[in-house]
Amino acid sequence: MSRVFLPAAGLDVLLPLYDPLWRLFGGERRRADFIRDAGIASGQRILDVGCGTGSLLVQIAETVKGTRLSGLDPDGKALVRCRQKAARAGVDIDWCEGFADELPHADASFDRVLSSFMFHHLDLDVKQGMLREVRRVLTPGGEFHLIDFGGQHQGTHAALARLFHSHTQLADNRAGRVAALFEEAGFDDIREVSQHRSVLGSYAHVRGVAG
Repeated sequence: MSRVFLPAAGLDVLLPLYDPLWRLFGGERRRADFIRDAGIASGQRILDVGCGTGSLLVQIAETVKGTRLSGLDPDGKALVRCRQKAARAGVDIDWCEGFADELPHADASFDRVLSSFMFHHLDLDVKQGMLREVRRVLTPGGEFHLIDFGGQHQGTHAALARLFHSHTQLADNRAGRVAALFEEAGFDDIREVSQHRSVLGSYAHVRGVAG
């Protein structure tokens, strides 16, 4: 693809380390909490924007039966890992190469849209475009659940976090700013579901509802 993007691990050379590091720091448990708090249920159509190596959708497929799952990421190398991971787990997921602010999906085609630990990779105009696109593809009353680094404890980032992101990238993730971006994009009932600290940095889960 011709557009420049930041890979999931920050650099292509770090991609093989991405899954092992998330396992080391409790990735499966953190994903389980996100799945629960996002209200994922059987029968829902779910899109993961910036799906990375696909771990979140594979975990949903294994733990919440009857969901229809789609993942989107601009990184073809990461999508190769997605397909391999889904094949090993024996689960059916639609993987698509594309950008968050140009979703190749029809209006009102998902009940839930998820995004985890990728929003801080984006420039402000792309973040705004992504939020407009997410609202477009959600059904009325559908929910967008975003979990990302930032929040009011962002100053506590450990040195290890600098392998994956910088404070400059987090400028729009400060407390209140993410919610304001949600509101600008037309989301209703916006709230911070939870906030957490980890060795990789502080992060928050924010939810918005499509009107």
